[in-house]
Amino acid sequence: MSTARSEGLPGAGFVLGYGTNGFTDHPLDDAITVLDDLGYRGLALTLGHPHLDPFASDADRIADRLRRRLDDLGWRVVVETGTRYLLDPARKHRPNLLDDEPGLRELFLRRAIDLGAILGADCVSLWSGTLPEGVEVAEAHDRLRDRLGGLVERAEEAGVPLAFEPEPGMLVETVADALALRADLGDPPSLGLTVDLGHCVVVEPDGVVGALRAAGPLLRNVQVDDMLPVAHEHLELGHGALDLAAALRTLDELDYRGLAAIELPRHAHDAPGVAARSMTALRTAWEER
Repeated sequence: MSTARSEGLPGAGFVLGYGTNGFTDHPLDDAITVLDDLGYRGLALTLGHPHLDPFASDADRIADRLRRRLDDLGWRVVVETGTRYLLDPARKHRPNLLDDEPGLRELFLRRAIDLGAILGADCVSLWSGTLPEGVEVAEAHDRLRDRLGGLVERAEEAGVPLAFEPEPGMLVETVADALALRADLGDPPSLGLTVDLGHCVVVEPDGVVGALRAAGPLLRNVQVDDMLPVAHEHLELGHGALDLAAALRTLDELDYRGLAAIELPRHAHDAPGVAARSMTALRTAWEER
């Protein structure tokens, strides 16, 4: 790797980062070294295998060490909670906040908040999960409001904001759904939004620009990837239908100051190459905005 540190997007108010779920074949220290050389200045840290198990006995110590390294680099960090099989080795993303027995998910999210406090994270990002079999939509919404309310209180006590992410196929699927949920909870200041740019291609009726504008000042976290309208499949930038230049222009117009991190969890086999190509695509789109 070269010793020169390149600039991400000159003049941008937001910070470019990269999701650790796209570097699962690298030790975390090595991933940070690669990304720093490419111009990234932030980390979207997915808790779980292989980088930081929130239930490990030394998790707090590892988080503290990571915080010191990120401080030395001048990096930002958000905590992501989308790890697939951490809580159940046979069922992806289960249990979730809608299930009959959500206790393990709630414990995981409380640990995420605790680690977010140690890391000095911008936020902890989370989502609703899919509707469990046999549970009606109205009941699922009641469960989500009740369980999320307790997590909001925990986040307020810890001083770590939450960022709720709409996900295609989940109970809370669009920015409008997330805003309605927030209103039902009394619009707590500690609860903002995560917007995945690729998701906007799939489910947002007003596209990526409309979704970002609807989130507006509540936007706390941005995930960057491409998608096609037909499937919730994370693609490299330029391989789908996302208007990346319009998305970056909208973030600029909103004066968004948080992290915008590449989210490509199925691309670890070529992580350095994907990260380099993603930075090139971002810089090109920034110039074209």
